[in-house]
Amino acid sequence: MPYWDETHGIHNWNKHIKCEATDPDGRRIPTRLGNDVLGWNHFSGKHNIKKCTLVNIPLRDKVDKVEGANLQYWGWASDRAHGRVKIIVKARYARRTDDRRYDAGERQVIGVITAYCKGMRKCPNRVDG
Repeated sequence: MPYWDETHGIHNWNKHIKCEATDPDGRRIPTRLGNDVLGWNHFSGKHNIKKCTLVNIPLRDKVDKVEGANLQYWGWASDRAHGRVKIIVKARYARRTDDRRYDAGERQVIGVITAYCKGMRKCPNRVDG
């Protein structure tokens, strides 16, 4: 469980950038290591996405859904034997999360919150191959 410090208001998470992509509008979207709530450490285990390529494919395309500073990008992973799987990446293009528990620092953005395969708890291993 993440650590919340009531005195300092800081949620314990790793801000180190694992990978990043730039969308067509010039937004640099980092994927931070994070923790079990957001970022790489959250979705790589929970949703079985273990390669930056799978996160970056949707991020290099246009934003598909915008709700304030919360962005969604949709992309496709496919292979000839099994067909296509829709990848959804949710990102926060702001310094802090909505609940203000996470702060990326001055002139930084939170970046990728989560990534997953639509309609399934875990992406199939073949998608990440």
